[in-house]
Amino acid sequence: MHRHLFVLLSLLIGAQPAFAWLTPPAMQEPAGIEPPATVPYRLDETSGIEKPCSNEHTEWREAQTIDGVEIAASPLCEPDNPYDIAVSVKGTNNVSMHTLMQTHFAQDALIKTDDLDGDGDPDVIRIKLEVTELNGPSPDGEFLINTFPIAPGIEPGIWVYSPKMVGMGVKHFNSLVANPILRAPSPVIRVEQGDKVYITLENTHYLPHTIHLHGVDHPWLNSEGKDNDGVEEHPVMPGQSHTYEIQTRHAGTMIYHCHVQTAQHMMMGLTGMIIVEENRPNNWLQTFNIGAGHVRYPSVAVKEKFSREYDLVYQSIDKRLAKIVQDANDPRLIAQRMNREYNMTESFENYFLLNGRSFPYTLRDGIIVADENEHIKLNLVNAQRSAAAIHFHGHKATILAYDGVNAPEGAQITRDVFDIAPAQRLDLDLYTKNDGLHSYGPGLWMFHDHVVTGTTTDGMEPGGNMSILAYRHLLDDQGMPHMHDEMFDQVFTKNYYEKKLPVWGSGEYADALGEAGMLAPDYLRIAGFGLAVGLLLGVIIFIVVALNRKLSQ
Repeated sequence: MHRHLFVLLSLLIGAQPAFAWLTPPAMQEPAGIEPPATVPYRLDETSGIEKPCSNEHTEWREAQTIDGVEIAASPLCEPDNPYDIAVSVKGTNNVSMHTLMQTHFAQDALIKTDDLDGDGDPDVIRIKLEVTELNGPSPDGEFLINTFPIAPGIEPGIWVYSPKMVGMGVKHFNSLVANPILRAPSPVIRVEQGDKVYITLENTHYLPHTIHLHGVDHPWLNSEGKDNDGVEEHPVMPGQSHTYEIQTRHAGTMIYHCHVQTAQHMMMGLTGMIIVEENRPNNWLQTFNIGAGHVRYPSVAVKEKFSREYDLVYQSIDKRLAKIVQDANDPRLIAQRMNREYNMTESFENYFLLNGRSFPYTLRDGIIVADENEHIKLNLVNAQRSAAAIHFHGHKATILAYDGVNAPEGAQITRDVFDIAPAQRLDLDLYTKNDGLHSYGPGLWMFHDHVVTGTTTDGMEPGGNMSILAYRHLLDDQGMPHMHDEMFDQVFTKNYYEKKLPVWGSGEYADALGEAGMLAPDYLRIAGFGLAVGLLLGVIIFIVVALNRKLSQ
C-alpha cells in the first residue's frame, strides 16, 4: 500500500514541470513590460475634482467706495473683503458701525488718531495682534478646525499673527473653515514714516511668543523701560500682553517675526511683512493687507510711480513639524515634541507657499494682474527656511531696494531671476513695456522659485509657489487664466497631491503617458487552466481507482 502511494507521489512530482505554466490566472493582471501589453488606466474624471474658483463673493471684486475709502477693483477669484480694507485704512474708530460689523475686527484692533504733523492723516497708530492656530485639532472630535487648506486636501498646522478679532474663528456655525481674516501668511502691516506706532501682542495662544521688528527702526526699550526688541529672553506668556513701540525714521520693506524658539515658530508661520511708507500729505494707509497679495489701497508715494502694487510672501512648511500641533491638545506635550524631540537640523521643507497657498490655489489669489506699458510695484520677502530664486517668465524686473534700503541707480539691476536669502526683502519695479527687454508681450506668464523644489508640493509638481503673471484680457470673468482647463481637471483634486493619479492622467495623451492599467482576463488561458486541472484530477482519480482494484484482488 505504502509502495503504491510512493509511486503515485513520484509520478505527480515528476509531472510538475509539465504543469508549471498552469498558474491560476487572475481576473485582472498587471501590465507587462513589452508593448502592446499595456492598457491605459481609466480615471473617473468626475470624482474629487474641485471647482477652480468657488466664485463665492463676486461683489468683492468690484471697485467701490466704503466710508470714503476708494477701493480698487480686483479681478481675482478670491479678492479681499472690501470692508476689511476700509477698516484697515480708516481704523476701527473712524468707520461706521455698519462697516465694522461686516468684518471680524475687534473694536480696538486698529485705532488711528492724532494728526501730529498737520498733513491730513493720522500719525498715532495702535495695532493689536493675536496668535491664531490654523488647521488645529479639536477636543470635541477627530477633526481639524479653523481649517485653511494650502492646496487640495492639504491642511498642515500653521500659526499666524492675526488682527485682534471678535466672533467665531470659523465662517459660520455649520463650518470648520477659518473666516477670511484668519489666514496665512500673517498680515502685511503698513505704517508711515514718522508715525508713532504701538503694536500690542495679546497672547491668547497656549505657548509664549514675541514680536521682533526685524529691520524696523525702534529703540531697545519701550517707554515703560521694558523689552522693545521682542527677543527670546522676554517672552509674552499665554494670557499676557506686551506693547512694542516704534517711531520710524526710515522708510522701506521690513519683516516682523516671533523670536521664541525662532527656528520652529518662524517655520510654523509667525512671520509677516511690515512696510514703512514714505511720508506724504493725506497719506491714509491700508495698515493691514490680509493674506498679502494685491494692495487695493496703495500709499500716495506708490500711486505717484506705479499702476498697482503686490506683496509677495514666500514661506515653507515641514509637514512633520506642522503635524506636532495636530497630534496633541496638551501644550506640555506640544512643547516637548516641538522643542526637544523634533530636530530642526534634520528637517525638510515639504510645502512651499506664496501668500499662504501652494499651486493650484495660488491661482485663486496669488496672480499678478497686468496691462501693457505700466509699472507694477512688487514687495518680496523670503520667510522660508531656504534661499529662493524668484524667476519671472517673459519679463525682467528692476531691483529698487534691498532689505528696506533704496538701491543707488547703479545697483538697480534689471534681471529675470532674483536671489533672496531667508529673511531678506526686495522691492521690484515690474515694467510691462513690450520692448523685448522688460516684457516679451502679453500672455499668461509663469513666475516661480527656480530652486526647483519650490515648485513642488511634497514632491509633486506642478505645485509649490508657482503662480501666473496674467495680462488682464487673458483672465475669465472669475479671474482664472484661459487655456488651463485641462490642467485644472488634473490638479484641482486631492488625489493628485496624494499621489494616487498619474502626472498626465487626463487629456488626449492619457493613454500613452498616464497610468498603466490592468489587462482584461485571458479567457483562453483560463479555459486551458480549467481543462488541465480537470485532466489532472481525472488522472489522479483513475490511478486511485486502479490501485484500489488491484489491492482488493
